[in-house]
Amino acid sequence: MTIVIGLTGGIASGKSTVSNIIKNAGIRVIDADKIAREVVEVGKPAYKQIIETFGQDMLLKDLTLNREKLGALVFSDEAKRQKLNQIVHPAVRQEMLKQTRQEKDLQAKAVVLDIPLLFESNLTHMVDKIVLVFVTQETQLKRLMERNGYTKEEAMMRIRSQMPLKNKVKLSDEIIDNNGSIEETTVQINRLLMKWGIYKED
Repeated sequence: MTIVIGLTGGIASGKSTVSNIIKNAGIRVIDADKIAREVVEVGKPAYKQIIETFGQDMLLKDLTLNREKLGALVFSDEAKRQKLNQIVHPAVRQEMLKQTRQEKDLQAKAVVLDIPLLFESNLTHMVDKIVLVFVTQETQLKRLMERNGYTKEEAMMRIRSQMPLKNKVKLSDEIIDNNGSIEETTVQINRLLMKWGIYKED
């Protein structure tokens, strides 16, 4: 029986760090963001729909999507953000389900679905357990400004576009406190894998 674990968090909560620790424990991580980039590659159905909906000026010279421009547009307009999600999300879900089936066929002990908007996109039905990577909003803001060079206002706009992490706590099975060091986070993850009977592989 393969346990399907939903890994979620918020922007700049350090979910990639947690994801890498889990991969190092020998567990496959299916990354929704990575798949979201793949499904909008040139010529894919979702790519064509985005151009039809938002226009040719969302493309760079090499015909790939101008992510910065598209991001700026949808983060400042809720209706446009919803429209983009309606194009990208179904394609991402389909691919994630396909990859999850592969792990189940291999009888893996666990597979992790790394889905930043697990709650916002109502995808909890896809997983058996939910693990939340938690940091305080102060940490989130500081990391986002440092990582992306955003102003405080730009960073807050992106944080506010997601459900607050404190609200996600109540909806999750387990919480990984990622305010501290990588070592502290690793200890929490290993403890969790032991608890669920998913032992670290050699």
